[in-house]
Amino acid sequence: MNALPLLPLGLAALLWMPGAARAANDPAPVLAGLDPLSPELTAFYRDLHQNPELSLHEEKTAGKLAERMRKLGFEVTQKVGGHGVVAVLRNGKGPTVLLRTDMDALPVEEKTGLPYASRVKMTDAGGQSVPVMHACGHDVHMTAWLGTATLLSRAKERWRGTLVMVGQPAEEPGSGAKRMLDDGLFQRFPRPDFALALHDLATAPSGTVEYVPGYALANVDSVDITLHGKGGHGAFPQATVDPIVLAARTVLALQTIVSREKSPLEPAVITVGSIHGGTQHNIIPDQVKLQLTVRSFKPEVRKQLLASIERVVKAEAQVSGAPREPDVVVTGGMSATYNDPELTKRLVGAVTRVLGAANVRESQPLMGGEDFSAYGLAGVPSSMLWLGAVEPKRHAQATAAGESLPSLHSGLFAPDAERTVRTGVTALTTAALELLGTP
Repeated sequence: MNALPLLPLGLAALLWMPGAARAANDPAPVLAGLDPLSPELTAFYRDLHQNPELSLHEEKTAGKLAERMRKLGFEVTQKVGGHGVVAVLRNGKGPTVLLRTDMDALPVEEKTGLPYASRVKMTDAGGQSVPVMHACGHDVHMTAWLGTATLLSRAKERWRGTLVMVGQPAEEPGSGAKRMLDDGLFQRFPRPDFALALHDLATAPSGTVEYVPGYALANVDSVDITLHGKGGHGAFPQATVDPIVLAARTVLALQTIVSREKSPLEPAVITVGSIHGGTQHNIIPDQVKLQLTVRSFKPEVRKQLLASIERVVKAEAQVSGAPREPDVVVTGGMSATYNDPELTKRLVGAVTRVLGAANVRESQPLMGGEDFSAYGLAGVPSSMLWLGAVEPKRHAQATAAGESLPSLHSGLFAPDAERTVRTGVTALTTAALELLGTP
């Protein structure tokens, strides 16, 4: 794929398309303000990257967003659903468009070696001091979000409607969107006609945008299982009910749910990510604990997987002669992100006219999760676009060599920041203008 040129060359040649190809709200005059804005956005990005905050602790980050939105003329409300920020800009009669960014960082030690790398440490929920890093690119999202708000607020003569800019906390644990909705996001503020978001991608070159109509990200459920046995001496297993053997059989049996109980045409994942039991070589323990992550797209598949897990776990315990039934606790995380197909098609058409067909392509659904799904489930047509974040030459080299690049959530993840942010501002501004009213 071809990538956008870095912006000393400017956007003018790229953005001015033949009149017949332009969207109703031509983005080119608005995007012309991106060149002079770039140094400010770069400085803002680096500040965010150097000063990350954990989920539910985004107080200073939220303050930075709120301060800048007030200066742009937005009506700003803070502490919505925690540290959430809502900034509203009313510009006459027209559609209401919500643009969302996430704000939280991860307990990851940064190993990029960048001059602006994070050296922050915070205390996590368990009271432990942990390193903190924007290893999922939320700093990119916030900077592109601010750039879009800046351009649109400076070009109010070119659109009509209401912008609702949402800075959302706690995306990583999957609770932030729900917290904001429960705190009256759609009652206290203008209810949107559309909701949009960006997410960076560690597998695509910067300067490109990818999209997935329909199901794009998965349902995410966590399952905690405690298997009960009867402990004793390792030399006399006949006097025990060994929960470690039970756990081994259970782990293998769980894999048949995906391979033999579910339609092969319906994607799903059951992963046992943690198994803990026992203290010493010659002691058979009383219990073993398993932790599972369960991924799916459709609600009916989600329901089937969780019911089958409980059935299999209890059946294996019964076969083993366990003294009591296992404890099975399901913690619902995030529901699947569904990109409204018609909305996505419309946005992709507008973005393609600006970035060029070589820089916009359809992608595949991912088994990752995102709580942006909550806005769609609340009845608002929604769409999330993917934003390539890998320096293009580095991406080409890795592709040719079959090399895996650092993924999101890695301490080595370092986006091609300037190009990625500029493309994000371009895509999000273009998408917003496609939906907002024409003067």
